[in-house]
Amino acid sequence: MPSAPAKPSDDRVRCGWASGGDPLYESYHDEEWGVPLHDDRALFELLCLEGAQAGLAWITILRKRESYRSAFFGFDPERCAAMTDAELEERLADPGIVRNRLKVYGVRKNARAFLEVVAERGSFDAYLWSWVDGKPLINARKGTGDLPASTPLAEAISKDLKKRGFTFVGPTIVYAYLQSTGVVNDHTVTCFRYGG
Repeated sequence: MPSAPAKPSDDRVRCGWASGGDPLYESYHDEEWGVPLHDDRALFELLCLEGAQAGLAWITILRKRESYRSAFFGFDPERCAAMTDAELEERLADPGIVRNRLKVYGVRKNARAFLEVVAERGSFDAYLWSWVDGKPLINARKGTGDLPASTPLAEAISKDLKKRGFTFVGPTIVYAYLQSTGVVNDHTVTCFRYGG
């Protein structure tokens, strides 16, 4: 059964997952999630954060986001690609981020793969949005329970990203990434953000 729409602190109806009145979660839901994103640095940031989230709650990553930005040069892909092992080891001692060796080293690996896509396609934005002909896919989800963990689109992009050398880009992570970047708009039909 679909979850009931949430009515948090300001009485606007939001997607069920953004309920509970946490201002950070509400702000992310209201201002970012499902909004078409075309800035390469921001696309790189979300790719890294979605990978860091694997196995954890998204709110955990949102709470650590500023620490991540500080640790990884504001997610400048060129600076992240050039990080030394010593710099990455320093990050593993930072309590402000998720201190998982594979995830921390994955930022550098993904930065290098990201820059290769940029060199090939002109921008990561051009690459990502080419999968949907430049237009967001707008679904009509009735409740949070209707959200799939993955889709054939996410599986195809995941396979391509892995082939290109990215890590932490399984189909579930990629689908969450597509939602967060607005390539897919999965706001529920009762949510005030549905349809834009």
